[in-house]
Amino acid sequence: MVRSGAGRDARTLAPMVRGCNDMIDRQLLDELLAFRSERDWRQFHNPRTLAASISIEAAELLEHFQWAKDAELPDVVAKNREAIEHEIADVAMYLSLLCHDIGVSLEDAVGRKLALNRMKYPVDRARGRSTKHDRLD
Repeated sequence: MVRSGAGRDARTLAPMVRGCNDMIDRQLLDELLAFRSERDWRQFHNPRTLAASISIEAAELLEHFQWAKDAELPDVVAKNREAIEHEIADVAMYLSLLCHDIGVSLEDAVGRKLALNRMKYPVDRARGRSTKHDRLD
């Protein structure tokens, strides 16, 4: 069962688990949750819709770089910095809401995944290579 903040007042929304949202600080998360609550948008948010929104916003971020050559990337960033920041913020906001709503600590999840990646990609076999872990021989 997915735990959610549905039905709780925005002022009392607290993380479901310790550190369930480490991407943004507590005050900003509270502001984000209040923003959602004030507009009655919680009804539209579930793990599927939030995950879809993350993917959509990430694709919008990618559009800024899609056809640029590597050498052009610094200029693309400089020219489109504000729009790129907006897309990054959209991804972060949806990810923060998802982590909050399902009680995931981003810090803990990243730590566990990093530990797993260290085992899958040992330095002596992966250094300087972009090869997938199951082909590192």
